[in-house]
Amino acid sequence: MRTQTKYSSRLTSKFQATVPLMIRKHLHLKKSDEIIYELLNDGTVVIRKTTPLDMEYLKSIESTLIEWNSEDDERAYKNLQNL
Repeated sequence: MRTQTKYSSRLTSKFQATVPLMIRKHLHLKKSDEIIYELLNDGTVVIRKTTPLDMEYLKSIESTLIEWNSEDDERAYKNLQNL
């Protein structure tokens, strides 16, 4: 049987959330690490630390994500990289 432990955090007005301490420890997250969210077919969301392969893939599809590639988006989300 699989044991489940649940952790929560609250969204800010900018839809930002703090990763709970136990999750940070489990994933060995450090400041400026990147995380990835995976939406599974059953509706479950999985969060994990990105790997260099993830980043290579994401960079390769970056130009196809034109709906997120505007000056308005750049202004709105420019500070997210500095968290």
